[in-house]
Amino acid sequence: MKSGTGRRGPRTARALSRTARHLCVVGAAFGTVLGAGVGFAPAAAADDVHSRQWYLDDMRAEQMWKVSTGKDVKVAVIDTGVNANTSSLKGQVLADEVTGDVAYHATRDYKGHGTTIAEMIAGTGSGGGIQGIAPGAKILPYRILLDSLKDKAERAHTPADYKAVRAAADSDAKIINMSFGSEYSDPELRAAIKYASSKGKLLFAAVGNEAKKNNPVEYPAAYPGVVGVASLGESGEVGEFSQHGDYIDLSAPGLDLPYWCDEGFKSYCTSGAGTSFSSAYASASAALIWSAHPDWTANQVLRVLIETAARDWPKNKPSNYLGYGVVRASQNLLDGKGTPGAANVDPITNEQTSEASSGSDTPPSASASGSSQPSQKASDVPAEAAGSEAKSSDDSNTLWIALGAVAAVIVIGGGGFAVMRARRGQ
Repeated sequence: MKSGTGRRGPRTARALSRTARHLCVVGAAFGTVLGAGVGFAPAAAADDVHSRQWYLDDMRAEQMWKVSTGKDVKVAVIDTGVNANTSSLKGQVLADEVTGDVAYHATRDYKGHGTTIAEMIAGTGSGGGIQGIAPGAKILPYRILLDSLKDKAERAHTPADYKAVRAAADSDAKIINMSFGSEYSDPELRAAIKYASSKGKLLFAAVGNEAKKNNPVEYPAAYPGVVGVASLGESGEVGEFSQHGDYIDLSAPGLDLPYWCDEGFKSYCTSGAGTSFSSAYASASAALIWSAHPDWTANQVLRVLIETAARDWPKNKPSNYLGYGVVRASQNLLDGKGTPGAANVDPITNEQTSEASSGSDTPPSASASGSSQPSQKASDVPAEAAGSEAKSSDDSNTLWIALGAVAAVIVIGGGGFAVMRARRGQ
């Protein structure tokens, strides 16, 4: 996917220990409490779980599933493991396809985090579980070493993140979801990301939840070849925690959502929030589009996600907070919008990649041509941003974005607003 020339380099030459990478979710069970954190058993509260997935109506999920469910697309979930026995994931996890050292306890989730992400991507919703956005997709589970794994014996055997990325790159997964991060660059993980990109994988990562602290650049989201995804809520507010900067590519729902409370899988908690959820949303949306267009490459799927994202600002001047806009797969699947363009041209850097064309002869769209370069002079918060209004709406829901003192509009189906920023200097 993206080449190194279009992405900022490592923040520091010092690599943080791989055991100190953190999960990009905050909530009652994962750190800062953003809501009541009330737990409820899934089987007894199906309506509660599904009703809290407010984005399903916003994205016109029921209508989209008549066109695509993500069938025949595999998504690698690199996380704390994936419990394949939850009611929502039975039959959805292909653990047998994960072999070798990276297969160690792949289906033994030590936090509940990886299972939540997997359910959000491909859960069936059965038994009151989380309803996945792409219920026809399948999950390849990769359990990696993160700072939330406390057991010393388990830590000794659990593989590092870069090994899982390389294994996923060699698998049949088309999409790799990474809802974890660190503010320090790791050369081995960076190399693994580059390898996965060269294999034609589409990689998504959470951009991090430390905006209210020091708002560091987050890896792997900031690596070349990775799509960094930020968070916003039902009313449209950008998550206060959602990190911002020139590595934000897309944005997606990530506030006030149900999640597994702990590794015991006894109940879901409410009011979970974090860019982990947003990354899962983007991964699942990509699966829906890729399933409907199986001959497309990762470049083409990403280009359509970018072209159809909700925004009311120039596409070549992405926002520090929302990137190219809010993910809305329905614009392609239901309304036929989005031009796939060149199979082997990165839609962000406009540079040629080594990716095979997958048989598509579709020429690049004008908006994705090499002449459309990011602005290097855009200010963070332009004065003219205040009072911006949506110009059109193809979907039914309007999201109000609050960025500090600036209130503005994002419409999932139409226009919107963003804070401009200088983007990935050459």
